[in-house]
Amino acid sequence: MSTTEMSATDEWEEAVNGLAPAAPSPDEPPPLVYGSVDEFVREYLIQTYRRVIAGTGQGAVWAANWWDYDEAVIRLTALWRSWEQLRLDPATGMSVWWKDHADHHMAVLLDSRGPFANSDSKNRTGEPLPYTPPPPGMFPDERLAAPGEHATTTDADPIAA
Repeated sequence: MSTTEMSATDEWEEAVNGLAPAAPSPDEPPPLVYGSVDEFVREYLIQTYRRVIAGTGQGAVWAANWWDYDEAVIRLTALWRSWEQLRLDPATGMSVWWKDHADHHMAVLLDSRGPFANSDSKNRTGEPLPYTPPPPGMFPDERLAAPGEHATTTDADPIAA
């Protein structure tokens, strides 16, 4: 094999190494997995935290337009940010996140007396929580912001940086 030819193993190793994220410097925070609270809710939370939502105000309640409720946006942003931090602890991070963050905030949000009390959103057994996309630009991707800055937010975001 000439020096310009690569074996299949060499090509595979090069491809894998090219996919590996560069290690962040000690001064930089690690890159976010989810770029916004909306992406976290859409891609992770509603897929993972499945509950039957009857849409009658009885039992667990949820609003597909969760982004229209200030309390929900604040609580879900706290869930996203804490998830991003605790995922870095391979030993007990996710357990701590579920016990101290997800179960606490989701119990409040899903409570029939909570912020979604009047919502008529519903789903069926085994389906993700109901979801409606927020208005474009409401939750910009934080990964696209300059280092050390937050993405530009709109006035509709009650927790703008």
